[in-house]
Order: sequence, then structure tokens, then C-alpha cells
Amino acid sequence: MQNVRKGEELNERTLKDFLKKEGLINNEQSEWQVTQYTHGYSNLTYLLQIEDKEYVLRRPPFGAVKRGHDMSREFKVQSGIHSTFPKVPKMYAYTDDESVLGCQFYIMEKMEGIILSAKEAKKRNIPAGDFETIANSWLDTFVELHNIDYKASGLEDLGRPEGYVERQVLNWGKQYLAAATDDVPAAEKVMKWMEENQPTKYRHSLVHNDFKYDNVVFKDDSWKEVVAVLDWEMATLGDPLMDLGTSLGYWTMASDHPFVQQGIPSPTIMEGNPGRSEIVELYAQKSGRDVNHLVFYYAFGLFKIAVIAQQIYYRYSKGLTTDPRFAQLNKAAELLCNLAFQAIQKKKID
Repeated sequence: MQNVRKGEELNERTLKDFLKKEGLINNEQSEWQVTQYTHGYSNLTYLLQIEDKEYVLRRPPFGAVKRGHDMSREFKVQSGIHSTFPKVPKMYAYTDDESVLGCQFYIMEKMEGIILSAKEAKKRNIPAGDFETIANSWLDTFVELHNIDYKASGLEDLGRPEGYVERQVLNWGKQYLAAATDDVPAAEKVMKWMEENQPTKYRHSLVHNDFKYDNVVFKDDSWKEVVAVLDWEMATLGDPLMDLGTSLGYWTMASDHPFVQQGIPSPTIMEGNPGRSEIVELYAQKSGRDVNHLVFYYAFGLFKIAVIAQQIYYRYSKGLTTDPRFAQLNKAAELLCNLAFQAIQKKKID
């Protein structure tokens, strides 16, 4: 948490009027305190403290393309699954009325617990023995998420699971080319390989598309319970193994090159964590699913993360955001493309 970054302030008058209209506060003249969550790279997240209440506000980044930051999607998914998958915050209000903040946004419950970012894990000096519990709690939640009955949750129109993999490969490739700023030969090779080697038969489920340690909230430092899954902006219906592939892309290991560990900082590098292949085995055991085409899913996960990094860098290079953390994300994107191509060549994920 920190004070709100310069240029990312919220309009106090219009937002308080909105909160009053939605019945979330009693008086628009009430004093408030606004702070900003800082560990994310995508949507902006704020903590609003007012009238002895705490609310979390989510909005797209400044200068972002609307299509990639759909607040209504996050609000709809979490509202829909809350009754059968209570590991999401309660949703309080959503609006696409741009007269309030100049963008769509929503207000949700603040979840109490521990978000295990790389920084938080180092600060806590977590014993190696705890990571077996952490990984298993995280994976149990992942499997539970993939078992959600999305039809019963009113989310049948969230996406088109038929043809999902083909569309993902095509669309992420297009997005990379649209945001490219450097010549990265590995990117072209990975895109071509994925087009030619994608699976055509797969299961369908709700997929989160950004499931990693720092997007879940642990109840406490016993690490036995996940109370919330956060950051649903890319949720859709599709192949759950694509979801697993993205998670493997974020699963940095201590055996990875130091530049990889710096480029994708994650508590997963700390002693006691399972390796990527072990995560796959555990997922298969817990879900009962066969995990085939593993190199494809891992390479796709790395490439997708590369595209996200490149898109953020593109906005930074155009002066649409000034966050200094974004200055080297083009190098991170290149690294991820190279890693994906290496995995393809070696036919392994570790």
C-alpha cells in the first residue's frame, strides 16, 4: 500500500456522490482516506476508508485499451460464482458511467488475509516446510475453480469454449504484433510453432487466466485456507490446461537463470516449493484430468505473459503511464519469448 501515485488520483466529489447514491456511505461530506495497492501491473486498485468502512475500488489503468480491461467482466464473474464459490469478494457496485471517474469501475469488499507476493514472502521469512502447505492450498483452490458449474452460475455467455485454444493463439499473436517495439526473432518462432502444434480436443471450464500466489488471499500464516481469489479481468470459458500453462509461466524456480528470477519475481523460487513438473503432477492428481501437450501449454503461458508485459511497456513508451516499474518490461517480454522457444526446443518445462 502507498499514497496514490501522481496522475492516478480519484475524483473525490464525483466518487463520493456515487458511493452515497449506491447506499455505501451516508454522507458525501464524510472524511475519507484513499491509498493504492502497488504490487499489480495491470488494473489499478485502491482502498477507500470512509465512515468506519473499507471498500476496494478497481478501475482500468490510465491510457489502456478498454477491450483488455473489462471491469464489467470482473464484476459479473465474481457476482455470479459467489454463492457456489465463496472465495471471491462481495461485489457492491459497478458503473460504466464515465462522468464519475472517466472510466468503468466497480466497488467490492476488502478481504482480510495475506497476499503472498515475492516481497511479502521475503519479509515473512517463510520456512521451507510451509511451502508444501501453501502450494497444496493454492492448487486445491485452482482445481475447485475449474470445477465451478459456470452454467448454474449464469456465466454460460461469458465466452465460447469451442475453438478457445485456436482463438487464444491467434488473438495473443495479434496483440503482440500490435504492441511490438523491438525485433524479437523468438516471438515469431513461438507464434508459428503454437499455430502448428495446438491441441484440438480439450475440456471446457471457467478459467481465471492469471492464477498465481499473489492473486489469492490466504486466511492466515497457517496457509491452510484460501479465502479469496482476486483479479478476474481475463476470466472466460475455455481449456483449464491453458489456465495451468499461464500459472506455470509465472512459476519461477531457483534453478532458472537469475535474469528469469528477476524478470518474474515470485515466492515460488524459495526453498520448499514444488517444481513446475511437480505442480503438473499434483494438479493431475487433484483434478483427475490427463495433462497432455504440456510443452504447448507452458510455452503459451510464457508467451501470453510476454504479451501482457509488452503491452504495458508500449503504453509506457508512448507516455501513457509514467510508472518507473514499466521501463524494462520490453526486456522481460523478450526474455519470456526466448524461454518459450527454449522450452519448445528442449521439449521440457523445467
